[in-house]
Parts: sequence; C-alpha cells; structure tokens
Amino acid sequence: MTSTPIASNPAGHAGNRRLIVVGSGIAGLYAALLAAEAGADVTLLTKGGLADSNTWFAQGGISAVLDEPAPGDTVAAHIADTLKAGAGHCDPDAVRVLCTEARRDIAGLVRFGVRFDMDDDGDPALGLEAAHSAPRILHAGGDATGARVAEALIRSVLAFEASGRISLVSHTQVTSLLTGNVAADDRITGVACLRDGRETVLDADAVLLATGGAGQLFAQTTNPSVATADGLALAWRAGAAVADLEFFQFHPTCMVFPAETPGADPLLISEAVRGEGAILVDANGQRFMPDYHPDAELAPRDVVSRSIALHLAALNDPNGHVFLDATVLEKERGAGFLEKRFPTISQRTREAGIDWTNQPVPVAPAAHYWMGGVVTDLSGRTTVPGLYAAGEVACTGVQGANRLASNSLLEGLVFGRRAVEAFLLASDAGQSMPIASTALSGPPAPPKSLTAAQRPAFSRAALQQLMAAKAGVLRNGVLLAEAEATLDAWAEEVLPVAGAASLDPREHEDANLLLAAQLLVHAARERKSSLGAHYRSDSESQPAAVDDFDQRYTMSRKASLIHD
Repeated sequence: MTSTPIASNPAGHAGNRRLIVVGSGIAGLYAALLAAEAGADVTLLTKGGLADSNTWFAQGGISAVLDEPAPGDTVAAHIADTLKAGAGHCDPDAVRVLCTEARRDIAGLVRFGVRFDMDDDGDPALGLEAAHSAPRILHAGGDATGARVAEALIRSVLAFEASGRISLVSHTQVTSLLTGNVAADDRITGVACLRDGRETVLDADAVLLATGGAGQLFAQTTNPSVATADGLALAWRAGAAVADLEFFQFHPTCMVFPAETPGADPLLISEAVRGEGAILVDANGQRFMPDYHPDAELAPRDVVSRSIALHLAALNDPNGHVFLDATVLEKERGAGFLEKRFPTISQRTREAGIDWTNQPVPVAPAAHYWMGGVVTDLSGRTTVPGLYAAGEVACTGVQGANRLASNSLLEGLVFGRRAVEAFLLASDAGQSMPIASTALSGPPAPPKSLTAAQRPAFSRAALQQLMAAKAGVLRNGVLLAEAEATLDAWAEEVLPVAGAASLDPREHEDANLLLAAQLLVHAARERKSSLGAHYRSDSESQPAAVDDFDQRYTMSRKASLIHD
C-alpha cells in the first residue's frame, strides 16, 4: 500500500489558508494532518482531550478492499454489501467513492504510523463481520482498532504541533459558528468557544466539523460522554441543512453490567465476535436469531437489535436482556482464542466478574451510530459556505438507513481527506454545496404541549429516558408525538436559559442534545414507514430493500418552525 501527501492548491496559497478542525476522532485527526502537511494554517480544537472520541472506543476495525483482497472479494462486492445494508437509502455515488478510494486512505493511515494486525504469512489479517460477503475488516491490537489508530494519529498530531505545523487547542468547547457577509454569501469566518470559563473567538477561512455523534441522547449507549450532538447543533444554528436524522443505529450487543456496578463505562461487544461464530441466546438458553432472519447473528445491525427487542417483548421482558454466547469459540478454536483475538473485551468482562470463556455475557441494544447528520456533498461541503463536515456528524449518503459494519471509520478517512482537498483547491473558501429548494422542508406546527404537571422536569437523564422509551429501537406515532410534545415544552423552558451567553459547558451540551432530540423525533414522525434502523410498529408499509434511492427527508433551519 502506498500513499502520497495531498498537494497544496495550484495557486500556491495553501500556506495562507486558515482551517479550524473541530473534533479529534479519526476524521478530525486525519484531516488536520493532511491539511497541515499541505501547508495550510491548521487549528485543531477538541472539547476534551485528544483521545476523547468515539474512534477510541471502536473495536471491530476498518473495512477496505486492498490491492490484494481476500479470495473472491472485490470493490464491487463492498459496494453491493454497503448498498444492501443501507436498505436502498444510500447514495450510490457516495458509496462508490467510499469503497473505491478506501485503499488510498488505509495507506494514508499506515504512513502516519498505524500498524494493522498481520496473519502468519505477513499479510493484513482480514476479519468477517455482519452483512459483509467476504473478510475485508482490518484490525489493530485485536479488538482495540480504534484506540491503536487514534494513538498513531495523535502521535503524529503532537509531532506536528511540536514543529509548529498544527495549533492544538484542547478542553475547549465551540459554542457557535461565526459568519460574515463576505461577498454577500454569509460564509463561516470562525468559531466562538469556551475555554477555562472564558469566551474566545478564533478566525478562519473555513471550519471543518468532525465532532462525531450523539449517543448521549439515549439512556444506554456505546458512546463516550463527549458525544452530545455538538456539531449537528452548531451547523443547524448556522443554517446548514440536515438529513436522515430518523436513522439511529443501535448496536445489538452492549454488555449489561450487574446492578452493583452503576455508572460503569459502556462495553460494546464487537460485531466481530459474532463474525467469529458467537451466538445469541435468551434467558432459557434458546438461540432465537434464526427465527427472525436467515442470516441469524450475522444479519444487519438494525435487524439484530430489533429482533432482540421483539424477542424480549414476546417474553414479556421488554426492559430485559439476552446473552451472547462466545463459549463455542473456545471449544471450536481452542483454549485461549478469545483472549488472543479479543484482549480488551476479555479484560473488561473479567473486571465485571464474567469469564466469557465458559459463561454467556448479558447484552442489550444500545445507541451506537447516527447515520444522519449535516448534509454534505462528496467533497465534505455543507450548504453553508465555508463550512465542511466529515465523519459521523456528516450525512454523505454513504450509510443509508443502516450503516454496514466497519464503514464508519472508513467514511471519516475518505471524506475527511476529500474535505481537505476541496478546501485546498477552492478558489474561494466560501464555496458550499447546492441543494434543491424543493428538497427543503421544515417541521409543521408542534403538537399541543403537555402541562407542567404532566411532564417530568428537564434533566439530561430525563431526556435520555424519554428518547429510549419513545424514540428508540421500537417506535410508533403515538410514542413519537408524546416525545415531541415533551421536548418542545422543555425547549421553551431550557433553551432561553442555556443560551449562547452561558459559561457552563454542560448547559451548552444539554441545549445541543435537546435540539438534536427535537430534530430526530420530528424526522421520525415524518417517515411513516419502517426503513432500516427506523422501525415503526405502526408502519404504513414494510418495504423490502429498495432498488432506487429512497427519498431523503432534508430539513433546513431557514424553513423550520423548531425554535432553538
């Protein structure tokens, strides 16, 4: 695998161009490095430390068809698998870009020091995951891929900082995107942010949002505490279009910790474990997935999560859990296999008092990945001039209604790079993507709000419980309407207080989560039929995989009645 750095723009002005990158997951780190390497003036902002990101917790790996793929695998097969998992809602052009250019950015990671696991022949060890037709998952450190990738990129960023090529600003929360009437296009000119309890402003020619997802919307999530929808809220308030917000993927196998360990960090049991042959059983020891889908445990994530929820409901235990049985792997592959292949999970389960080599692990679905986000074109440009987005915060059309396993890190790489290329090549940093005016629509008038006596007081915990109960894995019109009424009432009370003037970072996070919840619930109400990760028990139809691109529901603040 070979990769060359991105060249600076032909006019030779890259060194004068200022780019602010917000976020330190794979998309932000990689984009910052590439932009700095090309000579741009790069500032990397992160809300916490450099390691505080969803990337760090990613276990399964990165999907890619390499120059020497697994026998029978092709880029066309990767494209087909992605489109199928996306339930007919993917943008085929975006998927083609993702899968075709994957090897280029895997080589880019290697150039920045990432070392993937190798097999006995010295070739990349490729794993198989759900809904993939061939082994094509690169991993590092067994089940610590995200951490190993992040570590290597962070080392490179720190080296760039030491040599004066990147300005690193950590523990700083962006509170708003600044706009200026440059050539009457209201392009982004920088950010306002909070650091050490004080407000500050940073100017730039463009801003790249790489802020990740919003798992903290729900009571149970695989995401770290920093995943509070910040980028989505910033972009929305700046007038950017958003789309596909009804599609939130729940990972089917998040460990349920014993009652005596409240507040434990979430532990995702990687899909790769099921890819190796682990099975799901209920409390009676009965394997149930074959009853719900012909691919059983290797069905797409939305199917597995929904099947678990439906099976628990059938057992009259809707708030319960099932079990992931990996003991079969120890029996079939030999003692020590789980420890070698999944060292992180082995350690974490032991710490929780479970020996998964001889007993099943209690698991339940948890909020994992948001397919929707800020609408971008294939170059990471949003509908606001000077604003780019990449990674989970963006909606490129790649993930469709349900993300294919291990395509998320890849999307951050490919479209993070493409955003940097667009920034460097743009004659005017204020360029934005076009979007048809007929595609823009906003929420209708909200339903009548509940009275104060009928609704709980706002808190982050109350928001998370509301979203889990009424807008989670299983949804219907009544539940969504109830959720919307409560959210709108909370917004009237909370948002005027937690406004831009607040110096409390948590208040800004709460406001961002509340806005994101409103947008998600409204999008879910608008899509009356089940599709992919969006499942409604009152669905007007139950569509199979669709050949044509399913209509995207796009919202723009300029046409919206949602108040933030």
